[in-house]
Amino acid sequence: MQILNHTKTEKELTSDDFIVSKTDRMGRIIYGNRAFVKLSGYGESELLHQTHSILRHPEMPKIIFQYLWERIQQKKEIFAYVKNMCKDGSSYWGFANITSTLDKQGNIRDFQSVRRKPSKIAMESIPQLYKQLLAAERSEGIEASKAALEKVLRAKGTSYDKFILTLQQYASSPLL
Repeated sequence: MQILNHTKTEKELTSDDFIVSKTDRMGRIIYGNRAFVKLSGYGESELLHQTHSILRHPEMPKIIFQYLWERIQQKKEIFAYVKNMCKDGSSYWGFANITSTLDKQGNIRDFQSVRRKPSKIAMESIPQLYKQLLAAERSEGIEASKAALEKVLRAKGTSYDKFILTLQQYASSPLL
């Protein structure tokens, strides 16, 4: 169903865009709000029951998804910058907050992702970082990508979470 080639066309979310999707525990889409469906370029029936990876852009390093899955499987939230690919091959960046939804017994029922427009500051650094991670991954595997990310975080003296959130918080700073 997904096209094989991406285009250089990038769509940009507005500050009013609020993209929501939910997946079951296996990552299959069970809900997408109108904005999600419209932006993806797929019809709702084409998206439902497909794995969310139908939107995975080939320029996304696997280590980001490894972090994401590890965190939500532990019932913890995670914030990440994600580049998705639309049906027509265009793409868009989103600042995602992904959480686990729990049932009354505390078991994972499903996962919810809410995406907003990423900050300008983030978009000045995240694409370049992801290129570095992807290059390491392609030449030496996912562990090399993980090591490259950890090296960047150590050099900045921060954790993954603080790094990601700091980049987004600059968007609302009155100093910029």
